[in-house]
Amino acid sequence: MNGPPMTKWTFRLLALTLAMTACDKKAETASGTAGGETTVKIGQISPLTGPQAHLGKDNDNGARLAIDEINAAGVLLGGKKVKFVLVSQDDIADPRTATVVAQKLVDQRVAGVIGHLNSGTSIPASKIYLDAGIPQISPSATAIAYTAQGFKTAFRVMTNDRQQGKVLGEYAVKNMGAKRIAIIDDRTAYGQGLADEVDKAVKASGGEVIAREFTTDRSTDFLAILTSIKSKMPDLVFFGGMDAQGAPMVKQLQSLGLKAKFLGGDGVQTAEFLKLAGNNAEGVTASSPGLPIDSMPGGKEFRQKFTDRFGTIQTYAPYAYDAVNVMVDAMKQADSAEPARYLAELPRIQRAGVTGNISFDEKGDIRGGAITLYQVKGGKWEVQETVMGDADPKK
Repeated sequence: MNGPPMTKWTFRLLALTLAMTACDKKAETASGTAGGETTVKIGQISPLTGPQAHLGKDNDNGARLAIDEINAAGVLLGGKKVKFVLVSQDDIADPRTATVVAQKLVDQRVAGVIGHLNSGTSIPASKIYLDAGIPQISPSATAIAYTAQGFKTAFRVMTNDRQQGKVLGEYAVKNMGAKRIAIIDDRTAYGQGLADEVDKAVKASGGEVIAREFTTDRSTDFLAILTSIKSKMPDLVFFGGMDAQGAPMVKQLQSLGLKAKFLGGDGVQTAEFLKLAGNNAEGVTASSPGLPIDSMPGGKEFRQKFTDRFGTIQTYAPYAYDAVNVMVDAMKQADSAEPARYLAELPRIQRAGVTGNISFDEKGDIRGGAITLYQVKGGKWEVQETVMGDADPKK
């Protein structure tokens, strides 16, 4: 049966309907599946601007290298080819900003998050990821409190500060011969948490903590603090904080004629610290969780690939690289990028990573672990000692 003839209005309505359908398909392609290929977004959050941008970009570049290699190798999930896309956000190492950009990634429906860099940003953001059911793997947050919350979505691929602080405190007394020790921290979750552990370890090793001072992670003038400490005649000054504060602190310590040795954690043990402190860096000792890069199972190969593309490794890039691969391994085991499905696989992960063998305990901390001590000699960080141990925060 023939219908009525098509009028000009009917023709226009049909054309509009076809155009809207095309737009809907275009929108679907941009957000998810196109031609049998599925796009999976993985978030990365670190300070990409500000005093710690060199460290944040290091994490971002490590994650980006992993994403590119995974895409080049090809991954099938649920029978469909997957293209992974890294979505990076800048938290400027600020806890409040961290929660804002964390929610932004949740709203963008990322499948998981690599980050944050700092403990002080990882901890508040972790509640947002927990509520959204999105796995979070930090390459560099070392504060005990991060995984002590018991959040099933929180993991890390780096040793925590209970072990690092213990090693630092013991090393100060037993290896560096310090008996009178002054401790300064930047009042961040990382800096204060590490300083607290060093304080306990110093006392347990027979040393005396003659001063506990604090500053901020934005300060650059420490003369008042150091002048007060000088009057107490310390053998050693420990600083819990980052390189942007550690470098001027060392310079000012020496300008006051304070002969005490200087000891820091992984926030100080960076390439940027050497650059910022210049000749004043000579003799400084600092620790870093993990093995020296040349001793990492895949360290030499990683360093070559990374430096060819991005330049000097600061500290955490290999861990960001491993964090991405661990997350994707869990997706492969679940045959799905749906957070609810692959989250169940993360506690069962066993991966031979660049940084070492990776598996998680019941808290989400990496099993095993190592702390390496370095000293600046001839303008370079030289390995002094690597201490192997258990990263379980209960021990």
